[in-house]
Formats: sequence, structure tokens, C-alpha cells
Amino acid sequence: QVQLVESGGGSVQAGGSLRLSCVVSGRAVSSYAMGWFRQAPGKEREFVGVFSRSGTLIDYADSVKGRFTVSRDNAKNTVSLQMNSLKPEDTAVYYCAASQTPFGGRRSSTYAYWGQGTQVTVSS
Repeated sequence: QVQLVESGGGSVQAGGSLRLSCVVSGRAVSSYAMGWFRQAPGKEREFVGVFSRSGTLIDYADSVKGRFTVSRDNAKNTVSLQMNSLKPEDTAVYYCAASQTPFGGRRSSTYAYWGQGTQVTVSS
């Protein structure tokens, strides 16, 4: 039974930084393509970034490209999302997710396992 648990959310001012972590238990994190998604109230779930199973592909949404970085630490069995230059429109609940496909992709339907989410709030 694989489980994902996110942590690191909080409240920051615009321009600040946060680092989110996702701990994978039950299987090696390298068994999956690991994605990050976010969802604001009243809005659809949005792709943020993905670290492919082999590590050969790292992909980001245009809205976060250049500001956010996805990384993987096999020794700690975690994936992280480093968020810099945060904007109010980044405010959302952030989820990590695991896909059994090699690359994951941008669609939430390809991810079989999801964390509980962690709130990120960015004020003006």
C-alpha cells in the first residue's frame, strides 16, 4: 500500500519562497513519475510540474516555469517542490501524486496515488 504525505505549506507574502515535500511510503519513489498539482476554490485542478520515473523528463506548467523546481531524493524517498517568487495567484491546495506511467504527463487522470494536500497562501 503506497501512501503520499505532503508538508511545508503555509502563508507568505508575494515574492517569498516555500518548499513543499512529499514523502512516499510503501514503495520506492523511483517507481513512479511524481507530479505536483494545485487547486484553488472554485477552479479546476491544475498541473504544476512532474519528475519522470527515470528522471529524464522534468516538465512545468507555463505559469510556474522559471520559478518552481521539482526534485527527487531517492535516499529520503521524497519529492520536493521549491517555489520562489510566489504570486497571489499561486494560492491553492497543493497535491503530490504518483503515476505508474513512465512520464506521468499533465492530466490528473494518469496519477493513481494522491497525497492529502497542503495549503499555500500568498498575500499581496
